[in-house]
Amino acid sequence: MTAKLNVNIDHVATIREARKTIEPSIITAAVICEQAGADGITVHLRQDRRHIQDKDIELLRSVITTYLNVEMAATEEMINIAADTNSDAVSLVPENQNEITTTGGLDVVKNLENVRVAINRLREVGIFVSIFIDPDEKQIEAAHKSGAQQIEICTAEYAEMTLGSRAAHGEGSLRAAQEIERIKKAAVHAKSLGLVVAAGHGLTYRNVAALARINEITEFNIGHSIISRSIFVGLNQAVREMIAAVSNKQN
Repeated sequence: MTAKLNVNIDHVATIREARKTIEPSIITAAVICEQAGADGITVHLRQDRRHIQDKDIELLRSVITTYLNVEMAATEEMINIAADTNSDAVSLVPENQNEITTTGGLDVVKNLENVRVAINRLREVGIFVSIFIDPDEKQIEAAHKSGAQQIEICTAEYAEMTLGSRAAHGEGSLRAAQEIERIKKAAVHAKSLGLVVAAGHGLTYRNVAALARINEITEFNIGHSIISRSIFVGLNQAVREMIAAVSNKQN
């Protein structure tokens, strides 16, 4: 079975916010992604509001016909927003004010009680809950204890080994292969606990196929690579190319 693809459109909003204007429209972007065959739309409503804004969530909820996945920190403010807008899914992620983008998974072991409270509130209003975590057995088990229905495995370390000069060296290839095995082991363990398994972070057209061969992973959340590619070929084509990359498991 081919994994689902949710397209993260945060960086469409990043361009808009660079000028604090009305374009490019994330609503138009979401519709194009859906028309191209995306299974859902992912956005990250950050506490610093550096790209996606509160109003964006409301508008997306009214327009999206597939699946709206909102990434957010496990804070009372964010949970209230999610409950009010009734997104299909919420992915709990860590946040650091000084980071360029999310740099690793949420430490559920350390923050178990806070995460559990957030998840209970979300599930009470019928929202499907995922947690973005590193491919670590203890984190997976903590996510299960917290009441999450899904984990999204952070693929940052794997992606790092497949980019630029690292990919050209034997050590990078070896470490990438080791990360694939680590991710696969984590996915198998998560599924054995009854968790749905997703993956994302730093994935590109070139490196996603190896993870798409892991049958336990049923969903990918990919944004930067698609939006970058869309500059040259258009968003519709960029989404179609990523769907093909996820589907072509033999590459």
